[in-house]
Amino acid sequence: MRNLLLIILLSTGLNIAAQNPINPNASKEAKNLLSYIYGLGDTILSGQHSYNHEPTKYYDIASEIAGKKPAIWGADLYWSSINQEDKVVEEAIKKHAEGAIVTIMWHVGRPMDDAPYGWSSSVQNTISDEQWKELTTPGTELNKRWENQVDTIAKALKRLKDKNIPVLWRPYHEMNGVWFWWGNKPGKDGYIKLWKMLYHRLTDIHKLNNLIWVWNANGPRDIPYDEAFAYKDFYPGKKYVDILATDVYHFDYEQKDYESLLKLANGKPIALGEVGQLPKANILEKQPKWSWFMVWANWIETANTKEGILEIYNRPETLTRDEIKLQE
Repeated sequence: MRNLLLIILLSTGLNIAAQNPINPNASKEAKNLLSYIYGLGDTILSGQHSYNHEPTKYYDIASEIAGKKPAIWGADLYWSSINQEDKVVEEAIKKHAEGAIVTIMWHVGRPMDDAPYGWSSSVQNTISDEQWKELTTPGTELNKRWENQVDTIAKALKRLKDKNIPVLWRPYHEMNGVWFWWGNKPGKDGYIKLWKMLYHRLTDIHKLNNLIWVWNANGPRDIPYDEAFAYKDFYPGKKYVDILATDVYHFDYEQKDYESLLKLANGKPIALGEVGQLPKANILEKQPKWSWFMVWANWIETANTKEGILEIYNRPETLTRDEIKLQE
């Protein structure tokens, strides 16, 4: 009996440790949010993204269609104009005060380019192997430009930290695809190195202890010139990731990809970081471990029917803003 009790205590302790953020100095609010996500079971948080220049538009549209407010509000810190991040930060503060969970992404341009960043000319442009090596080598000119990018975005994130707002932070997403400058660079000296650099700078230098680190890939696919490769070749490892997510568009909810991400997560939460068409109820029955879904901006109107939206929002397993119960 004594040995059995010891085993129970040890296993409970390990479970609690596994639920702590990867940042040992994470804020109380970040710890509580991550703990809440771990405890969701087979329920799923609803979410809606809005563009950074109109950061509440599609959240409001989703609310109007569903008759309920999404639990998660999402936006982007993409610099399509100087200081546009102010709008995002101000709306994040407002949405948090209203009771929503905040998730923020970062469509950033190449470090060799100057802001504001063009979409095709910078964000979706390429970077050579030589430039990548320079970027990831401390002290080089390109590395210093990258540090300036990170330091600038850290100022915006610090405003949320100062308000005690935890953020589901999902930078450099869809890295297993071929369409962003940080993408399609597998292995420890590729994307994984960049992710770790970003983690250490924001955590160790800027002390952004309010961030929950969401590693957000894309659903694998083999479309020529639009490929997304296996998750495992881009995963930084459990010490650098709090939550694993993937993006699914065009109703491509492959069961094998769900199982693959669940296996890679090895007990960590998984999520649908971006979706185009919402999964149908029968899909969620077969894939019950998604912690949240977030519909991408205008896709709530262009790719979904009112009936399909209501089907998902009216499921008893789907949680909306008024149903969030975070520990104070």
